[in-house]
Amino acid sequence: MAYEVKIPSVGESITSATIAEWHIASGEYVKAGQEVLTIETDKVSQSLEAEVGGTLQHLVSEGEEVPIGEVVATIDESATPPEGSEQTESAPAKSTPAPAASSSPVSAGKDSRATSVASNIAADKGIDLAKVTGSGPRGRITKDDVLTFSETGSAPSSGSSGGDKRTTRKKMTPLRRKIADHLVNAQQDAALLTTFNECDMSSVMATRKRVQDEFVEAHGVKLGFMSFFLKAVVEGLQEVPAINARIDGDDIVQNHFYDIGVAVGTEKGLVVPVIRDVDKKSFAEIEKDIIEYATKAREGKIQLSDLQGGVFTVTNGGIYGSLLSTPIINPPQSGILGMHTIQQRPVAENGQVVIRPMMYLALTYDHRVVDGKEAVTFLVKVKECIEEPEVMLMGL
Repeated sequence: MAYEVKIPSVGESITSATIAEWHIASGEYVKAGQEVLTIETDKVSQSLEAEVGGTLQHLVSEGEEVPIGEVVATIDESATPPEGSEQTESAPAKSTPAPAASSSPVSAGKDSRATSVASNIAADKGIDLAKVTGSGPRGRITKDDVLTFSETGSAPSSGSSGGDKRTTRKKMTPLRRKIADHLVNAQQDAALLTTFNECDMSSVMATRKRVQDEFVEAHGVKLGFMSFFLKAVVEGLQEVPAINARIDGDDIVQNHFYDIGVAVGTEKGLVVPVIRDVDKKSFAEIEKDIIEYATKAREGKIQLSDLQGGVFTVTNGGIYGSLLSTPIINPPQSGILGMHTIQQRPVAENGQVVIRPMMYLALTYDHRVVDGKEAVTFLVKVKECIEEPEVMLMGL
């Protein structure tokens, strides 16, 4: 009996998943431990690996939404492995040298930048994958990229430059739908207000420059700006506990821990992994957590547990060049801090106009829980911590 590939449970509240991408074409041999497909839910993306080796047969197409527990493929364990498939994944070039172009149309279209399905379609249609722009993770070429190129003569991002197809239509992913619903609900269910301030980044920049080499040598990671801001946020939350609270029905729930979400932009949308116990962690531990989450987010390996339980969120639009914005809170949290691009600006200092690296800060908060005075006090505390970071750095 063939082995059944089923959609696993990825969270109590998740009842379905979408087949985002098949990494192995139907009819091809898959080895145990090899990635078979990627699924998407309204919260996370997750890659599934083959439990056994054999010939894979798809039962569900890409883009289809199926319930948790659904059988989406079978693996025929009795199939004979093709020559070289028993070798490890780490050395494919040695174990499976590329055959001549005339040996088969599928082999001729293979490209390490493309999924197996995309390679096979390209080979069948005679498409040179070198001319196709990938829209998948890390620029990988997907089936849709090849089909769009076949229809228009250009990559999906090229708009109407090729052929007469001026628009394309595709379904929103579950993650994008969830983000859309989440943002709309946040606007409707909370009394949102944003207050602004600005901070002089001179001290933080000078401190980073002074300790960077020693920090990297000691911890193996660079000292970034985000760890300063997360520590400053903890200082602000400790001074203004109301922002570290949330509404639950007719109750106000006061949090006494400091798990801070950090918004991370990915090709599939925004995710907010949570750095746990920021108050108890060193700058190095925070930087390592941020790097780990950023890598997992880019690779689509963020788990549901990584996103749950935050009490406050920090988002940095400055990395994209944003000068000022009004971020939207991440319910049921009561506040979010928006960082922005650092810009050299003239400021008054001791009666003189000087040029300083300045950053605008924006705090959006739920006015049902947080009063204006408390919001301003919090933001001023963050500003003070950033402009005088030495106290926070004493934990190094």
